[in-house]
Amino acid sequence: MFIRIGHEIVVESKTDTVLILALSPHSSFAGRMIGPAEVQTDPALPTEVFTDVFGNRRTRLTAPPGRLRLWSDCIVEDDGQPDIYNWNALQHDVADLPPDTLQFLTASRYCDSDTLAAEALRLFGDTPPGWALVQAICNHVHNHLTFGYGFGRPTKTASDAQREKTGVCRDFAHLAVALCRAMNIPARYASGYLGDIGVPYSGPGDFCAWFEAYLGGRWYTFDARYNTPKIGRVLMVRGRDAADGAMITSFGTYDLKVFRVWTDEIRGTPTEADLREMLTSLPESEALTLASTA
Repeated sequence: MFIRIGHEIVVESKTDTVLILALSPHSSFAGRMIGPAEVQTDPALPTEVFTDVFGNRRTRLTAPPGRLRLWSDCIVEDDGQPDIYNWNALQHDVADLPPDTLQFLTASRYCDSDTLAAEALRLFGDTPPGWALVQAICNHVHNHLTFGYGFGRPTKTASDAQREKTGVCRDFAHLAVALCRAMNIPARYASGYLGDIGVPYSGPGDFCAWFEAYLGGRWYTFDARYNTPKIGRVLMVRGRDAADGAMITSFGTYDLKVFRVWTDEIRGTPTEADLREMLTSLPESEALTLASTA
């Protein structure tokens, strides 16, 4: 299947402001991409594209005073399959974990698993290890937190979310990651495009956060907010938590004026010429009004 993904973001700065953006598909994305997946600017500015230690594609630029439009619009090919589900995936003993997973086993900026260790043991101490344990954590987070953009804030940690019982999608992911780590399961934050494919329309497009847990010798995708396998995820960033993959990191101040995202399935069997024709102008879509950082 083909999915059209993209964003349009307008910021306004009073002085030169350096921006580091995480707004491109992850370097591990292996599907076909048609059109500009990298960040475009209006007015045109010099940009530097690089890949960080987590494989995230980053774009660095200096925003001049005034308005700056950031956008991308491309079509990606996806297998159309929902997230993989494997109830038999086993949990590894810490002594047997691959070294590169160990950084996802300890506390980080937003995933304060050390603070939540006693609570995790109370909640999940009797749960069988492995997939059942991660699913139990997802069930808890999904039922414990109430979603709402007004509940988000840039300083909110996993333990804050557990205590306040509210959050945006990144808080659902942070809490699940922290609880997994507290139960000795490597877990990492992930974010990207996720549209309403195969499910009823739920509102204006947005970027979405989920997480990945290491079980049975591989990483599996889990989503504590929706708590069901989804179709059409396009990964943008991975990391220990959202600090490793912030959408916009600014060195200076700016005002966010426009924010809209699209993730739309393209139906039928279009040719490549048809797909390229679709990209001649940005699609019409609703702008998402954000009360706080999501």
